[in-house]
Amino acid sequence: MTILYEVGESLYVNLTNHCPCACTFCLRQTRDHMENSGSLWLAHTPDLSEVLAEFAKFDMTRYREIVFCGFGEPMEALSVLLEVAKYCKAHYSQPIRINTNGLADLIHKKPVAPLLAGLIDTVSISLNTPNKDRYHELVRPKFGDISFDAMLQFAKDCTRYVPTVVLTTVATTLTEAEEEECRKICESIGAVYRIRPWVD
Repeated sequence: MTILYEVGESLYVNLTNHCPCACTFCLRQTRDHMENSGSLWLAHTPDLSEVLAEFAKFDMTRYREIVFCGFGEPMEALSVLLEVAKYCKAHYSQPIRINTNGLADLIHKKPVAPLLAGLIDTVSISLNTPNKDRYHELVRPKFGDISFDAMLQFAKDCTRYVPTVVLTTVATTLTEAEEEECRKICESIGAVYRIRPWVD
């Protein structure tokens, strides 16, 4: 069962396979791994002790960043994520990033951004499109029509508690005009805009 895996010079943390979305472009529909990770489908959702035990197997001096990102939405495992982040802050010097769909407030029915203060250095949120209707076509969130606005609100909240907030789109899903709209959304929020490549 793969909990920690390498991508480039980063160490990724795979906490859960649960996700409230069924994105049309999700990589886990076509593959079970990333680079040399081995299968990222977890036999069960690991508890805190299992995750922390994995760090002892890695030479942490090799990595430039620790990233919460796997084959599920890492915020689904929020309590474990926060404790792992606390452990990493206490023991390692690398910055910590979360890659998320931005729906944590809906998942947990409370504001989550304040919990990230002092623990997370970057939150990267999947914007995917500047259009609310198109967002729901692409992302297919279980929370329905409130999801797009909730994602944007979470991004705004994160700018108050996290040093760097990034909103991303997939390179193959937008027109140039839509990309410009995304940039304007990011500017209004105070976030960085990034177009992430599509990987088969």
